[in-house]
Amino acid sequence: MTWTTPDDLRAQLERLWARGSILSATVTGEALFPRRLPLRRPDRRDLADRFGEVRAWIQALENASKIERGFGYEIVWTEVNHRQVGRNRLPSAITIPTEQDALRLIGKQKAADRFRAMLQATERELPVLKVWLARRPLTALELADDWPGVLAVVAWFRDNPQSGLYLRQVDIAGVDTKFIEARKGLLSELTAFIPAAAEGAASGAASFERMHGLRAKPALVRFRVLDPRLAIRGLRDLTVPVAELAGLDIAPARVFVTENEINGLAFPSIVGGIVIFGLGYGVELLSEVAWLAERPLHYWGDIDTHGLAILDRLRERFPHAQALLMDRPTLLGHRELWGREPAPYKGELMRLRDEERALYDDLRSDRFGPAVRLEQERIRYGWIRQVMTDIL
Repeated sequence: MTWTTPDDLRAQLERLWARGSILSATVTGEALFPRRLPLRRPDRRDLADRFGEVRAWIQALENASKIERGFGYEIVWTEVNHRQVGRNRLPSAITIPTEQDALRLIGKQKAADRFRAMLQATERELPVLKVWLARRPLTALELADDWPGVLAVVAWFRDNPQSGLYLRQVDIAGVDTKFIEARKGLLSELTAFIPAAAEGAASGAASFERMHGLRAKPALVRFRVLDPRLAIRGLRDLTVPVAELAGLDIAPARVFVTENEINGLAFPSIVGGIVIFGLGYGVELLSEVAWLAERPLHYWGDIDTHGLAILDRLRERFPHAQALLMDRPTLLGHRELWGREPAPYKGELMRLRDEERALYDDLRSDRFGPAVRLEQERIRYGWIRQVMTDIL
């Protein structure tokens, strides 16, 4: 049977619910009901050829209708005078009189009540967020238990837009730090509707803190003193905030930056030298360390497209930075140790020297083979020591 059944009618309403339309209308006031539902019904040939099935279909629709159950859909009738089966009353349309009829039919009354409670709390405390409720009602409904806390946090950011506090210091009744940390994405989405609560857009690990005027956890930099005479109160391996490195009372004659941690730890002793390591693409952090512009600076990364891209970034702030162990002879001298770069970088790099750019073009064009890379920790230690001897 291709005619619309009570289950089909219920499925139509479930799709309307799944689109969020019913709950959204609760916020916007849009009149969804009374609502007519599509109805596939018998034609005149069916009356003649399948009269028994037509009568059973009509009975099934009537049994599940509002007039029988007290809720749900209503049937609009029409009289058909057929020359073979005579005058008969047939359903011509189906209507859902009210939202409550629809909700009862699909078993969503309690869910809708929870959403109305959320809406009432929002209207009372942060009416500007009604727009978000209308746009994402089903997402909101999943947050029903957390919603009072969410409203409290958004209200706090509205009232304290530039607090300068660490997140751990935010004091909101009934809300702890983990509650906020677990919902940073949602809170950023909501505070975007309240300009005072989200002053600055930002990206990166500390974006939430910057966006909401909180103090971010300081970025840390690890470095080793390669000359015992430069040790800081006997300490030679230190991890400090970038700002402290920038203000450090130390006068290295030469600075090395390397991506790999083991390379930093195994770096050979250098008179007047220090090595900064473990930053990867975070080399931009070093832009705060102004005294690096006054020292010979060497960068040692992987010989692959991303390693050269990091070198390019470092030169944005320190144009004098020199590449170390990132040349064609080093690559070709370790052919048996090549690996494959998972996702090579293909963009243009404008700060590379001529030989570096030629190497980069060969790598991104796969002239040595598919996605060739030589990781810095694979370079033989004797090769490293020889290069160091040559440059010093």
